[in-house]
Formats: sequence, structure tokens, C-alpha cells
Amino acid sequence: MISRRTLLKGTAAAAAVSAFPMPAIAQGARIKLGYVSPQSGPLAAFSEADSFILSNFAQASVAQNFEVIVKDSQSNPNRAAEVAQELIIDDEVDLLLVASTPETTNPVATTAELEGVPVISTVAPWQPWFIGQQGNPGDPSSWQPFDYAFHFFWGLEDVISVFTAMWAQLSTNQSVGALFPNDGDGNTWGDPVVGFPPVLAEGGYTLTDPGRYQNLTDDFTAQINAFKQGNVEIVTGVPIPPDFTTFWNQAKQQGFTPKAASIGKAILFPQAVEALGDTGHNLSSEVWWSPSHPFASSINGLTAGQVAEAYTAETGRQWTQPIGFVHALFELAVDVMGRVEDSRDGDEVADAIAASNLDTVVGPIAFNGAGLPPFAARNIAKTPLVGGQWRLKDGGGYDLVIVDNSDHPSIPTGGTMEEIA
Repeated sequence: MISRRTLLKGTAAAAAVSAFPMPAIAQGARIKLGYVSPQSGPLAAFSEADSFILSNFAQASVAQNFEVIVKDSQSNPNRAAEVAQELIIDDEVDLLLVASTPETTNPVATTAELEGVPVISTVAPWQPWFIGQQGNPGDPSSWQPFDYAFHFFWGLEDVISVFTAMWAQLSTNQSVGALFPNDGDGNTWGDPVVGFPPVLAEGGYTLTDPGRYQNLTDDFTAQINAFKQGNVEIVTGVPIPPDFTTFWNQAKQQGFTPKAASIGKAILFPQAVEALGDTGHNLSSEVWWSPSHPFASSINGLTAGQVAEAYTAETGRQWTQPIGFVHALFELAVDVMGRVEDSRDGDEVADAIAASNLDTVVGPIAFNGAGLPPFAARNIAKTPLVGGQWRLKDGGGYDLVIVDNSDHPSIPTGGTMEEIA
């Protein structure tokens, strides 16, 4: 199949006989960015702040060089691939940006890679992103780097380190129950080779894993019974927000309350915890970004705290973690396109992404292989991760308090780990 990028290269080569193209920015041409995220459906909480970030980007002085075309994946992988194709074929974007869970990032990145269009993604652990796009995810010897797809976020090794460090602050029997759904995140988190099981076993933990369940399950009795039988005192997993609400409510009804519940994805957002009423107190989660992170935007110089404050002032809502990472997507896009002569040259843009070394509102982003195995070194840039607990406020609502910074001491803590009552 001849990709759009290959076709454009052939046309450009023919045109180059008579003239050398001027850099796109110098010509005054607007660079086209395509942005995909789950703005509706069960993953919509990840995109709650999109309109705020896009509006603020449009007001930045650098925005005059860009046209941003936004698409909703509807929390559906097939739809994500479809809108990526539309952005590439119909809108002829120069660079794709995509955020929020492997169900969105992976189909967009795979489509872009096939078409030879550069793409930067975030808000998905790097293993589900990288391994999930391989032809044979079960055979590491077959894994290949990508030419056009790049991703910045943390990995399973980081979230495991954070979770176990939080648990170590408590007195438990080290018996852990797993909530791993049958999706990109769940299958990778529960993988016996690259996921939680081998690391927990090495750390002396006993894992009760009842197996994969389908997203939007309405009955978690089997999992709760298995956890009771396993004398589980710690629960971990990566459910989607509505599923954890169902599980936690049923666990309380059936008399199961662990000492710790460290949950990825589902309780990242204040509204998800508030939906649990008072029972969300001391639930714990990974923290990828917060107002106390000591970083600032490369676009407008605002600190993480100032960006969070601006969001609350404009929307009246509490800050959420994706704000920083979606903001950083556009920071990286601006930086990359400022270092290329021809924004239409996918190879040049991909090389510029690979050479990135940018301080952003989520921390430094550099595709330098630091902290990564060789097979992922070209395509992944790791970002810092700490751990936090949701604390019920006197006047209602919750605050996310950072309680572990073992791996990144420059990010300050606001308290220590407490048991769930």
C-alpha cells in the first residue's frame, strides 16, 4: 500500500527539480496539528480539561503558526483509528497528537505509523503502548521500534515501585487482590512477564488474581469472594472509572474493606472519588502531575500550580492530572515544529521528535533511552511518578495528597500513607 506520506514525497521530489521549498513557518503557512482524545464515553473524564487547554493554546503567541483539528474517539478504539485516518487523509495534518489510555493512543499511533505520519502520544503506561502495538506482543524477540510514533509517560515499573512504596508505609500481610480488566491496560498490568505478578512475587507479596473481566461489568461478587478467601488486605488494579465505583460499592455492601486500595486509571479524577461518597477516603493512586510538581510550561512560563489555578478559576472545577500532560503535548509540538524546515516532511519531523530535550510543565521530555530497555529507547520518554491518597475535606469533596516521592524526591509530599477505615 502506498501511504499518503510516500505519495507526498514522490510529488515533492518531482517539484524539487524547479524549486527548493521554503520552510513552512517562514512561508506563513499554518502547521496542521490533529488531536484525538476520548471526549465522550466511559473514558471522557480523561478529556474533561481539553477545551481549557485548547482554548489557552489558541491564545498563546505561538498559536498563530498552527491550526488544530480536534477529534473525539468516543472511548472506542475503532473510532480512534477512524478519526486518525480522517485527520491524515482528509485534513492532511502534519503531526498527530493523542492522549488518554491505550484504547485511544494505540489505534491512533498504529494508523499514523502505517501512513508515515508523525505522532506523539501520552497518558498511557509505555508498556501497553509499545508492546500492545507489536505484531506479536508475546514474543519480545520480534518487537521492533517505530519510525513515526513517539510516546511520553511512565511505565509499569514506576507504578509498581510507587504502589509498593506506599504499601510499605502500612502494616499488612502483603496479600494483594488484582482488578485487571480485559483491555490493553489490564492485560499488561496482569502479564506474568512484564506486569505486576513477577515483581510482587519477588517483593514477598501474595497475589490473588481472579482473572480478566469485561469492562462495564455490573457484578464483582466473584472478585470480592476471591479476595475474602485470599485474606486480601491490599487491592490494586486498573479498572475504568464506572467499574471501580461498582466494585467498591459492592465490596462495602459485602463487608470487604482492605487496608489499602491503590488503583490506576479509575480514581485519578475528583468526580470519580466523589461518586463514592465518604467511602473514597484514603483510596490511593499514582500521581503523574499535580499543582505541587516543580515544573513550568515552555510555552507561557506558568508553573504547574499556576496552570492548575487557572483551570479552576476558568471552569470552577478541581484540577485533574491530564491537564499537565495534554498541555505538554502541545509544548512538544511547538518545540518540534520550531526545529524543522519543512513541516510536511514526516521523516524530518520524526527526527526532530526523537531529538527532543524539552523542559515542560510535566518535567523534562527527552527520547534519550533513560530508564528504558534498548527496544523502547527510540520511541519512549519517561516522566516522573509519585503516589497519592484522596483525603476527604471537612467541607466536602476530596484533596489528592502526595504521600510517596521515593523515586522523585524533588516533588514534595503533603503527608504519609494512612489505612482505609
